[in-house]
Amino acid sequence: MSAQASSPEITFHPNHSGGTKKIWRTFWLLSVLTIIELAIGLVIYNMHKGEHPNATLVLAFKGLVCILTLAKAYYIVSIFMHLGDEIRNLIMTIVVPLCLFIWFIIAFLWDGNSWLNLRNRYQGVPAKTEQVAPAATEKGAKD
Repeated sequence: MSAQASSPEITFHPNHSGGTKKIWRTFWLLSVLTIIELAIGLVIYNMHKGEHPNATLVLAFKGLVCILTLAKAYYIVSIFMHLGDEIRNLIMTIVVPLCLFIWFIIAFLWDGNSWLNLRNRYQGVPAKTEQVAPAATEKGAKD
């Protein structure tokens, strides 16, 4: 009695057609993205060595590096961790809490920065204190 005859829904028929091709395509895609990221990093480094680096251009390049890094992370999770082959509900169960977690980190950093700026702004200003008249002591009251 074979496993296929007793429970055909559990059997596994490996399909190797195109598997190697998919891995090589992912390898070359990730390699190209990494080379582009390194080239942009070198451009940013050389821009900072100059006398007057263009802050807007540097920020745009840094944003591009972040986008390319997220693309690489997507392909790694999708292909090598096999999340791309899962059903949509499982993917959303992983992605939505991750997005909320990233949002919480950004919100806490933003709030902490504003708290730091407020604290530094009023650090040198003396606090307003009310002048309270000294209370009469028992000695003074007895005299």
